Amino acid sequence: MSEKNRDGKRTARERLAAEREKQKSAERRRRTLIVGASVVCVLGLAAVIGVVAANSGKDDSSDKAGPVVAPSGAEGEDALAIPVGKDGARSTLTVWEDFRCPACKAFETAYRPTVHELAESGKLKVEYHLATLIDGNMGGSGSRNAANAAACAQDVGKFPAYHDVLYENQPEETKDEYAENSRLIELAGKVDGLDTPAFRTCVEQGTHNSWVAKSNQAFQNGRFGGTPTVLFNGKNIYQDRSMTPEKLKKMVEEAHQG
Repeated sequence: MSEKNRDGKRTARERLAAEREKQKSAERRRRTLIVGASVVCVLGLAAVIGVVAANSGKDDSSDKAGPVVAPSGAEGEDALAIPVGKDGARSTLTVWEDFRCPACKAFETAYRPTVHELAESGKLKVEYHLATLIDGNMGGSGSRNAANAAACAQDVGKFPAYHDVLYENQPEETKDEYAENSRLIELAGKVDGLDTPAFRTCVEQGTHNSWVAKSNQAFQNGRFGGTPTVLFNGKNIYQDRSMTPEKLKKMVEEAHQG
C-alpha cells in the first residue's frame, strides 16, 4: 500500500472518530437539557442561585417593589404560610412549591387526594409556601404571577380550589403562560365565586408580588434542594424514596392517635 493511500485512510478514520465524538457530545447535551427542563425543579450552582435572587419579584411592567401585603389569613414567620386545614391537627405538612414546576405537579397529582382527605378530617394541617424558582432558572414571571393570583384567591377563601386548578392546567415548563394575567383570570372562572372585580384587580395590580418575593427569599435562605420541598412535622419526607401517599396517611393517623 502506498504512503498516500495510508495517509488517506488515516485521515478518514480521524474524521470518523471526530464525528462520533461530536455526536456523543450532542447526545450528552440533549440528555442534560431534558433532565434540567422536564424532570426535576432543582436549584443549580451559585450562579443560578444568583439569577434566582436577581429575578425574584421583578415585574415585566415595573421594576419598582411595592409594599409587602400578605394575603388574608397567612400565618407563620413574616406571615409567609398559607394554611389549609384545622389548627388543632397534630400533624403539619409544610410544602414549598412553584406553580410552574412539573415536579410539584407530579407531587400534587400523586398526593392530593390523600392530603385533602386528611386535611378535611382535621388530622392534618398544610402550610403552603410559594417560590419562584422556575422564573429565576428559565426566565419569565409565570411563577411569580401565579403565586400572586393564588394569594389573591386566598384573600377570598378560595385558595385550595384555585391552587388545584393551577396545577391541573399547568403549561409546559418552558412555556411561560402564567405570566399572562388574562390566563390566570380565565382559570379563576373554574372556581365558583372567584372571578370577581376585586380578584381581577388584585391579579392585575400584583398586590402580593412583594410578598411572593419575600416568600421566595425565605425559600432560598432555607437552602432547600428544590421544589417541591415537603416537610412532615419539620422532617423532609420528599427525599424519602420509600414515601407513598399510603405511608403518609399512616404517619398522620399514628400521630393523631398519639
